[in-house]
Amino acid sequence: MLSNKENSYIKKEETFCSNTYHPLPVVLKKGKGVFVWDIHGKKYFDFLSSYSAVNQGHCNKRILNAFLKQSRKLTLTSRAFYNNELGNSLEYITSIFGYDKMLPMNSGAEAVEAALKICRKWGYEIKKVQRNKAKIIVCNGNFHGRTTTVISFSSSKESKENFGPLTLGFEIIEYNNTNELQRMFRKDKNIVGFLVEPIQGEGGVVVPDKNYLKKSKELCEKYNVLFIADEIQTGICRTGRLLACDHENVRPDIVILGKALSGGFYPVSGVLADASIMGVLKVGQHGSTFGGNPLGAVVAKESIKYAVENDLSKNARIMGDLFRNNLNKLKSKHKLIKKVRGKGLLNAIVLDCNENSKIPWELSLKMRDNGLLAKPTQGNKIRFAPPLIINKRQILKSIQLIDTSFSELKNENSN
Repeated sequence: MLSNKENSYIKKEETFCSNTYHPLPVVLKKGKGVFVWDIHGKKYFDFLSSYSAVNQGHCNKRILNAFLKQSRKLTLTSRAFYNNELGNSLEYITSIFGYDKMLPMNSGAEAVEAALKICRKWGYEIKKVQRNKAKIIVCNGNFHGRTTTVISFSSSKESKENFGPLTLGFEIIEYNNTNELQRMFRKDKNIVGFLVEPIQGEGGVVVPDKNYLKKSKELCEKYNVLFIADEIQTGICRTGRLLACDHENVRPDIVILGKALSGGFYPVSGVLADASIMGVLKVGQHGSTFGGNPLGAVVAKESIKYAVENDLSKNARIMGDLFRNNLNKLKSKHKLIKKVRGKGLLNAIVLDCNENSKIPWELSLKMRDNGLLAKPTQGNKIRFAPPLIINKRQILKSIQLIDTSFSELKNENSN
């Protein structure tokens, strides 16, 4: 039962904010590490991590200090002038990821849009496809953002219904199917790019077969198509490697970053590519007033440095294995758990109910009551993605809370 104070915050937000989200009913006030606290001081494990934007933990002290230090000096110049932080930041980030250049943006969706523009322009000027005929292949079940162009190739009806006319130039194929990818490449010479999530996070944490990414990249090379990896959610150590593509030693032609690039402090995203690809963009052909600002540059650099120097990839691998192993033990105890899937600390359970069932929401409320925050995605799946600094004791405690929540839900439904 929510208090009057909580209800007043919720009512105010629902009254004055556009109603495009369905938040879990909890009003948060404070965050530190893997935990958040509500307005009454109740402590929760955060198992969503702001959709993987706080991989480094809430209010990370090191990133916070860098943020505060820079915010007292200079926050925004626009790209009309140079600043003394952007070059240093991009030099570090491109060296870590192994690319020549990075186009700095703000949100993930902006970075996706930028990558699509780069790919199309490359297609016309380098690959020499027919004018205004360039096509980009995407996958069923994708989630790349909510701009008009991006929703044009969404497979979600509610994402694009009554938002037309939609943007042309995209073909949707089945995810995790290299045969269909090759068939499309053979059929259409105007294909210039393949945009793919290494793991479909918003789609329910769908992990493709081993070597899917590797085979897809080989096909892209064979047919002279750019392999574009959307690593907005999977990147920066989330799946147990710096990039999820690193699990198969795949080097994308274009990498899209966001979320954890911000450290949870300031919206930062970016597109990585070599000069031969990025070089198609000329002065005035893309930009952003806030993209590349000195504050964002400092935050992005410190966020990556913290993740790399503290080997968050290793911790994500070890803690992810521990978490899934224990979830699979719960699977034998609770028949409602149909499947456990994931990689590193991006995981989900598939519940044995239909996608319109109220059970996933009820389970999320039970977990909230017991001190763990997670939410359903794609109807009957619940995603678990804690900050990557989580330790063994905290993982085992979270398993206990999930176990208790399932038991309480079962007891209620059996009465």
